[in-house]
Amino acid sequence: MEKWDILNGDGEKTHKTAVRGRTILSSGEYHLVVHIWLLSEDGRYLIQRRSRFKKLMPGEWAATGGAAVSGEDSFMAASRELKEELGIKSDRNSLKFVKRIKKRNSFVDVWMMKTDVPVSELRLQRSEVEKAQWVTKEQLKKMIADGDFHDYGRYYWSIIFGLDKQGDRQAVPEGV
Repeated sequence: MEKWDILNGDGEKTHKTAVRGRTILSSGEYHLVVHIWLLSEDGRYLIQRRSRFKKLMPGEWAATGGAAVSGEDSFMAASRELKEELGIKSDRNSLKFVKRIKKRNSFVDVWMMKTDVPVSELRLQRSEVEKAQWVTKEQLKKMIADGDFHDYGRYYWSIIFGLDKQGDRQAVPEGV
């Protein structure tokens, strides 16, 4: 049973929790989700295909990440998801906060890490990730346009495709 901290509209913990799959968040209630984007020195993106056995978005190419569990801050959740799903260790120097995006019932915190890890060295969590591969920005844009990669929306992609611009980071919210 996975529990999430319920956040208010400002991203602050309300001291209430939700049980994944059992709790319907009310208007004005949110939970924290993290996405981690791995970029190579030559500008490629490491993407992953979700397990076909996942309840949400089975078999889709999508961002690395997931929901923060109760008690985790954004960095802890991003670091855990990266380690669990791909076997990549991170720390506060290697994992950089990029932006917080407010969605209908979630805050999506986008993180970025520069790495050139070969796909052959990844340890995929098979219950979560079926496959991983490096793609160029053009390949990723085509996958999105063709419906082969989950489309998170125009605003989201403007952030992701601007990750190589170092000066474009948002201030880290409290508790991140």
